[in-house]
Amino acid sequence: MPIDYEILRLVWWALLGTLLAGFAIFDGFDLGVAILHPFVARADTQRRVTLNAIGPVWEGNQIWLILGGGAIFAAFPQLYAVSFSGFYLAMFLVLLGLVLRPAAIVYRSKRESAGWRRAWDWIFFVSGLVPALLFGVAVGNVLLGAPFRFDEQLRVVYEGDLLGLLSPFALLCGLVSLAMITLQGAAWLALKTDGPVAFRAKIAGVIAALALLAAFTFAGFWGLQNVEGYVVTSAIDPSGPSNPLTKTVAREAGAWRAAYEARPWTMAAPAAGLFGATVALVTIFFAPLVAFIGSSLAIAGVVATAGFTLFPFLLPSSIEPNHGLTLWDASSSQRTLGLMLGAVIVFLPIVLAYTAWIYRVVRGKVSEAAVGGAEDDLPY
Repeated sequence: MPIDYEILRLVWWALLGTLLAGFAIFDGFDLGVAILHPFVARADTQRRVTLNAIGPVWEGNQIWLILGGGAIFAAFPQLYAVSFSGFYLAMFLVLLGLVLRPAAIVYRSKRESAGWRRAWDWIFFVSGLVPALLFGVAVGNVLLGAPFRFDEQLRVVYEGDLLGLLSPFALLCGLVSLAMITLQGAAWLALKTDGPVAFRAKIAGVIAALALLAAFTFAGFWGLQNVEGYVVTSAIDPSGPSNPLTKTVAREAGAWRAAYEARPWTMAAPAAGLFGATVALVTIFFAPLVAFIGSSLAIAGVVATAGFTLFPFLLPSSIEPNHGLTLWDASSSQRTLGLMLGAVIVFLPIVLAYTAWIYRVVRGKVSEAAVGGAEDDLPY
């Protein structure tokens, strides 16, 4: 018996959010370690410690990005078309950072030259900083609405540019993302290293947690009070055909605030973000594992906050609000969503089980004593 189309759309909306949160949690600490690398690790052996703290897992962590991108492509193809064409230059910079990261990890230790290693250290830093910042800027622009519309044949017409993405609110969201990812990296280093690297990572984690609490709170008040939201004003059929041109949308001040008032339970998302950051702040010096769990909860809360704020929108249009994309009118067919859900039910538990096994195998700390000794077999 086929699952109702409306339920399938909701399930895939939730799955997309889960995959994006998984990427931010798992690949997030890789990016965070890259951001902190030049600052918490000062000697060459210490920098090898930070690299080897993520060495066994960084490649596997990227599966969450692949799954998230694949889910957007297959479940919400119009969202994929608009976002990857409209945000092309920003996406190019993100992908450039993600390409440079493995190059920096692999090639840094290929030569003994101090200049060579120093250059790769800073490339590694940039490869973490740029994606962490731009992911947040992208979310900020999704909340503001992107300058796109459709023609009569549903072809995308995008009327923005890269500089247009850098509005004050979008940059503030970028700072939220940067603080969030830095905190995740600091919590991971506090958990996986010892000595000076761990101590400096804990200090960086405290700073990042405070920055996240301040930036997330400020962005929340700014967004609810000053950012115009979007409201569907016409009847919409949650099981109807995927055509974004069949509805009417109003752009209203206070619309996002009204959405939370209509669904008070969604306030659990920002509460989880603030609570998780607070837990990480309080525990990072004496309980790094708890701090890492708290930081991960903060990430999940921040991602869920964006999703609940926008619901049912996936990507509003700032120049033609009626053309904004919602999960009700931008999804694949019922059959496609059903077949994909079956694949997820089969393969996602395998991915999770394999990931859990890998993290169990590589548990334990990376120390300076293990780096550069006679029996040093660490890869980086």
